[in-house]
Amino acid sequence: MAENLYDCIIVGAGPAGLGAGLYTSRDRKKTLLLEKFYPGGQINNTDRIENYPGYANISGTDLVMKMVEQVKNFGGEIKTSAEVKKLKRRDDGLIEISTAKETYLGKIVILTPGSSYRHLGVPGEEEFRQAGAGVSYCGTCDAPFFKDKVVVAVGGGNTAVEDTLHLAKFAKKVYMVHRRQEFRATQVLVEELMDTVNKEGSNLELVLDSTLAEIKGEGKVEKALVKNVKTDKTTEIECDGVFIFVGMVPNTDFLKGFVELTDNGFIKCETAYLRTNVPGVFVAGDCRIGAAMQLVTAVADGVNAAMWMKHYLRDPNWWNAPLSDTLSPAGW
Repeated sequence: MAENLYDCIIVGAGPAGLGAGLYTSRDRKKTLLLEKFYPGGQINNTDRIENYPGYANISGTDLVMKMVEQVKNFGGEIKTSAEVKKLKRRDDGLIEISTAKETYLGKIVILTPGSSYRHLGVPGEEEFRQAGAGVSYCGTCDAPFFKDKVVVAVGGGNTAVEDTLHLAKFAKKVYMVHRRQEFRATQVLVEELMDTVNKEGSNLELVLDSTLAEIKGEGKVEKALVKNVKTDKTTEIECDGVFIFVGMVPNTDFLKGFVELTDNGFIKCETAYLRTNVPGVFVAGDCRIGAAMQLVTAVADGVNAAMWMKHYLRDPNWWNAPLSDTLSPAGW
């Protein structure tokens, strides 16, 4: 088993995992990244990234390739098609990680399995969610690509309201579709939304008591079919894009019974040091509570976890140390 012992094992090779892997391998820690599919995660589906520092415009796949190359250049190992099935903390403090084919031991584990956008499952959604076709799940990421265009936004929670307001800063017209009259978002956001809707000349229109029934087009989004849940009447809205804001699903089913999860499956952690309830196990990226769900913050999370882990390697008692405003990771 000695050859399968690593200083750090990172579960997931998305942006958070690659960020962590860069820093741990550069610090000459024996590092292994285990990835269920292939590196990058859902960022691979992004055609253009304009909000990652240092790049005016880069595709998700190109950015991932650069990050993978960096990790490997410093000696980090990346194993693909290596879905983690089980984790267990042993009595000696090592973390045992099992895939379908192998078992590995880690002094430190950083959980970065990411999350997935919740889909509606309506006709046309899958067809047009490919990069550039017109279906998006992130207004913060993609709103600028719909400047002076017509879009439909679906949802009624905090993220839906915030991202729809952001869309309205760029799009010529935004139709916000929500299945009820009341919004689940916090009152201050709802007030901001209504102020925007009621403003003279507003480009934001509410379509309430309605659901998205279908997305249509030839090669790209051209129309959205919206059904009123009270009258069953279907209305056709000509548009250039559809934004679906109905939540995130963390990829954490395999962690049930190992670390503490919220009712929605997000990993509970101490957000300053990213420590979970299991000593030696950190978390980073979109799968944790309090995550900003952005590419740059996922990478930063991975870096933070990689830097904080050195304190645990030096002194395992640090795991139970209280938060301190004088403790700095430093030293990289």
